[in-house]
Amino acid sequence: MSILRKLMLILPVALVFSATGWAQTSQFEGTVKGVDGKPVQGAEIRIERQDVKGNYKTKTDKKGHYFYGGLPLGNYKIIVATDGSDKDVMNMRSKLGETQDASFDLAKSAAAAAGGGAPPDESNRAESAADKAAREKAGKEQAASMAKNKALNDAFGAGKTAATAQNWDGAIENFQKASELDPMQHVVWGNLADALVSRSKVAGKNAADREADWAKASEAYQKAIAIKTDDAAYHNNYALVLANQEKFDDAQAELTKAATADPANAGKYYFNLGAVYVNKGKTDPAAAAFKKAIDLDPNYAAAYYQYGLSLMGKATVDGGKTVAPPGTAEAFQKYLELAPNGPDAPVAKEMLNSLGATIDTGFAKPGQKAAPKQNNKK
Repeated sequence: MSILRKLMLILPVALVFSATGWAQTSQFEGTVKGVDGKPVQGAEIRIERQDVKGNYKTKTDKKGHYFYGGLPLGNYKIIVATDGSDKDVMNMRSKLGETQDASFDLAKSAAAAAGGGAPPDESNRAESAADKAAREKAGKEQAASMAKNKALNDAFGAGKTAATAQNWDGAIENFQKASELDPMQHVVWGNLADALVSRSKVAGKNAADREADWAKASEAYQKAIAIKTDDAAYHNNYALVLANQEKFDDAQAELTKAATADPANAGKYYFNLGAVYVNKGKTDPAAAAFKKAIDLDPNYAAAYYQYGLSLMGKATVDGGKTVAPPGTAEAFQKYLELAPNGPDAPVAKEMLNSLGATIDTGFAKPGQKAAPKQNNKK
């Protein structure tokens, strides 16, 4: 049993964090309908940034649709032109990581222009004190908004740069600044939480500081989730923090939400939970989590291997023979079937040998399936 216990202790199991895909960019998309109500193909879309100089162009497709991504956060003027002349314009503020709808209905635009007539000539009218105050107030508000957008974009960008360099203190400082500038940006809270988790794992971190980072990360993930409730990555990563805090029931609930939001990767979320349990030395719940991952993804090789190891942790020795819970040998056999040349194949074979199970050497090459065979020695 000493070899088996050593194998269980030298894990740890690597976590599979969801790819966030967060970036400091935004997108606009929309459709253009002509005066006849039909989609306009080939309409020119000009996207002009107002706070910092920047000009972008695209055209609508045959369905009258356009998309332009990778835009920095800021204020934009979006202009649609057909037949060589501008037809309509709108002003919009982009949002980090989000696609905003900027559609045009040229029939409505034409009707508004026709109904409004030419604007009155007010060149000789003196500006009243109230009008002047309103104009100045609007100008100050616009300037403040532009400054805030630039500051937010700069802080978020600096945070991402620091995170790439694994400068977690710098990343946290800048993401925190960005969250204060605009607390309704879920990507800011998500990145702040990720940076806090990463800092908690730095070698030499004392327990009190590590727990403080987990607590702050937990708060940041909650704020990100409150803004964007259907993001599986937030639920998954929040669950892992909860598991590190040994709030296992809460972690299970968050992973269930992640699996519901992203069923295609549901197995990975439960694998993550199992990994945290293993690293916490909790064998029974680890086995249950890996079994759940297998149920959700029957071809998840790594989950079979970890499930087998978790069960192996409960093995006993009777008369010199290792006796493991039912399903242990089958788990290792299934791993070898799915990944005969996988990184854990040597240990899986060693486990089967210790159980007295005959290892099937007739597995097909990766990608081909062969029925597992097992014969228990008497």
